[in-house]
Amino acid sequence: MNQLPENDLPPGRHRLLKEHLMTEIRREDEAPARTGGKWLRPAIAAAAVAVVAATAIVALPGGESSPATSKEAVALLENVALAAEHEKVPDDIRDDEFVYIQSKVSYMTYEEGKAPTSAPVHKREIWLSVDGTLPGLLEEDRDHDSHLVLEPSKPGIPSNTNYRNLQTLPTDPDKMLDWLHKQSDGGKSEDQNTFVLVGDLSYESLLPPDVGAALYRAAAEIPGVTVVQDAVDADGRHGIAVAREDDGIRQELIFDPKTYEFLGERQVAVQDTYGLKKGQVVGVSAILDRTVVDKAGQRP
Repeated sequence: MNQLPENDLPPGRHRLLKEHLMTEIRREDEAPARTGGKWLRPAIAAAAVAVVAATAIVALPGGESSPATSKEAVALLENVALAAEHEKVPDDIRDDEFVYIQSKVSYMTYEEGKAPTSAPVHKREIWLSVDGTLPGLLEEDRDHDSHLVLEPSKPGIPSNTNYRNLQTLPTDPDKMLDWLHKQSDGGKSEDQNTFVLVGDLSYESLLPPDVGAALYRAAAEIPGVTVVQDAVDADGRHGIAVAREDDGIRQELIFDPKTYEFLGERQVAVQDTYGLKKGQVVGVSAILDRTVVDKAGQRP
């Protein structure tokens, strides 16, 4: 059973889905390399997603800027932030415990010479060390006994998303936005990377309430964010989403329309691009459970 670093999801986790056509493979003989001290999240390797042909994101031409975030998106993200502020998180979480997250996922797969196809929706479970010092665990497609041990986080890396490190993140929205820009690939010129990172933090981590509130208020300051009134997650739940388009793909962060709880993510082609057809779903996920347990492998 291989071990992969538990330095958590990179801001490009979903950007990978839209840079070019993707292929889903089992990475059981290869651990990903760290680049420049940026995010190294086990979901990339553990979800076994690799880029067929990677290209850098093209920056907008000089002087061109993204449209302003819509008033509807600002209002929605404020409601999401208020809900995050009141999220119930145990105040007695121990360092030796684990954050458990169960989800459903499906991402586009691609084989050279063939049209891209959607992989079946399947269950995914991950256990992440609260303080990052203990090995975590990922199980995906349990019928085939696919599981990976996640190595402890390397200490001192600002982008670690173990719960203890998340507790140290800014609770002021402007400072949070600065932090997001610093951690996302490409810096402040890459608004899409920063928006994707908001989704990464919402997905497989446990956010302290004040940090979560700051995260979503910071997201409201990212240019080009809009609202999708009806978005469906991998579990078939209908929600309302904040979204941002880039390079022919719309990234959606889906929330419950009544409670504003984060439901999951969806990526949709908004034009014919990279062999995809307009309206085709590139990837989709759904969070089913998020809690704290005593040990890796334990289910609530």
